[in-house]
Amino acid sequence: MGKYLVAGGAGYVGGVVAAHLLTAGHEVTVLDDLSTGFVAGVPAGAEFVEGRVQEAGKYLDRSFDGVLHFAACSQVGESVADPEKYWRNNVGGTIELLRAMRDAEVRTLVFSSTAAVYGEPVGTPITEDAATAPGNPYGASKLAVDHMISGECTAHGLAAVSLRYFNVAGAHSSAAGSYGERHDPESHLIPIVLQVAQGRRETISVYGTDYPTPDGTCVRDYIHVDDLAEAHLLALTGAAPGEHLVCNLGNGNGFSVREVIETARRVTGHPIPETAAARRPGDPAVLVASADRARDRLGWRPSRPDLADIIADAWAFAQREEHEESTK
Repeated sequence: MGKYLVAGGAGYVGGVVAAHLLTAGHEVTVLDDLSTGFVAGVPAGAEFVEGRVQEAGKYLDRSFDGVLHFAACSQVGESVADPEKYWRNNVGGTIELLRAMRDAEVRTLVFSSTAAVYGEPVGTPITEDAATAPGNPYGASKLAVDHMISGECTAHGLAAVSLRYFNVAGAHSSAAGSYGERHDPESHLIPIVLQVAQGRRETISVYGTDYPTPDGTCVRDYIHVDDLAEAHLLALTGAAPGEHLVCNLGNGNGFSVREVIETARRVTGHPIPETAAARRPGDPAVLVASADRARDRLGWRPSRPDLADIIADAWAFAQREEHEESTK
């Protein structure tokens, strides 16, 4: 078993990955400044250190077998309004993390990247060979980090895997605890739809109903957060020293906004009113991943591809959270 630093491990995906590492018998230290994460998101059994990714050098030493890096700002709109924050944290923070890893002779890295590096896709499904043309500073900062990691691998023998996510959803439950989305403000479709079902919002806005898709709404590739976490564990041994492997993670199937809403209605038993709204600038009609490389190189296959199952897990977590809040 290994010992791993999970930078950004108090967030949604980082916390679930940390929980999977613990279940697999690994030793886990979570480093998070709690700017967007939550102490409750750190799984039981992990050591927690409050601090910025730029401070990783204080905690890394030769006893660590690798680092999983989730410590990034990730809001597209915010990145447009405050791009310097994204360059400073996402790029500057990774520079310091890579320096700390060199100093501690920790030579394995798994990086949480994003489909936003591709921008407006030319075709679907999107492969890792597709042109990268990010349409916002968030995607650009993640792409810059990917280039940085490639240079680190070539110059210093790092073994690294960048995992480019599409739409992550669902929730995780294990002996380490229950973990789901707690973003504030929330910007992801499934938890927003479930907030309508809970009565915390009056309606769900459907941004664009005239896209060239079967029902006129955007189509996205949703992946269960547990499937995503399993890919991270496989990625720890996925690259050789000096290699930077880039893999897309998705189900390879798309679901429209209206399909998500209708599935949530069936799962929750609530009507979930919707309101048509104008398209958002820069929203592609279809974003669907090709995950063939992850299957071939990592041996990864999503085992929870059904949209109803993904939403059911997210709904169970949302109800637990609502119950806990009501009993405080």
